Amino acid sequence: MTDQIVFLMLADRIFLSEPKMTCLYTLMFYNVISYCISYIKELIEKENWSPYVTLTERSKIKHLAMSATKIVLEWTKAVTFIVTLTFTLVVFGLEQGLEHYKPSTIYTMTTWIYYSATEKIFVQMFPSMLKFLRLEVFENLEDLYAPVILKTFTIAVSALFVVILVPVASWRFLLIAIYLNVYLKLKDLVRKSGPALKLEREMLNHCRKATAEEIQRFDDICAVCLCNMIKARITPCHHLFHADCLRQCLKTNETCPICKREFGFQSVSTR
Repeated sequence: MTDQIVFLMLADRIFLSEPKMTCLYTLMFYNVISYCISYIKELIEKENWSPYVTLTERSKIKHLAMSATKIVLEWTKAVTFIVTLTFTLVVFGLEQGLEHYKPSTIYTMTTWIYYSATEKIFVQMFPSMLKFLRLEVFENLEDLYAPVILKTFTIAVSALFVVILVPVASWRFLLIAIYLNVYLKLKDLVRKSGPALKLEREMLNHCRKATAEEIQRFDDICAVCLCNMIKARITPCHHLFHADCLRQCLKTNETCPICKREFGFQSVSTR
């Protein structure tokens, strides 16, 4: 939340002539939206709607204390959701205390995109959005590409805003922004997200991409998942697999899934 506040303060100074705590109001509204989406998502994904907790998974004997706790928690979540949503609607409807809150369209769009790229609920949903696009360039590595894309975006935008504000803003504030929004995120990208993606890519790059003619000639069925192949990787022993299927196999064994030939390079699991 700290880096979100700092970024919103940067946006205040760039897009608004009279900020007047606009960043705090904006963050409050964004947090309400995030909470509502999180609660709705939880309801959609919920599998067990029973208010009771049994002693074991297969037992029908109800645990009274745990069941009571679960019921109280579920009702608390529901009441909190209704109160939060009602309060927000009332505030927007009455506009009490919001006479100075006049964010521009570009301010709202920019801050919302940044907030979405840094808020946990949206960060968790981003890989699913990438998978929905079914872009071949990702080769089913969306879970690893997602944090790299988000961190790169937030670092770039924050750095751009800092550069724009160099002539007018306090150097202390800019140093804080550089440390929180640029340095720490860049450090995490270089040490964690980037290397994880790089290792997976390096492992796949030992097996070149197969051409359409090769896929057709060798029968377009992956021997691992038994599904058709539009894109594939070809091993040094000339066997074709989906990139993700081959990657999963190489995590446990450095041999071809068909002929068991050793490829002679370290898998991700051993690095």
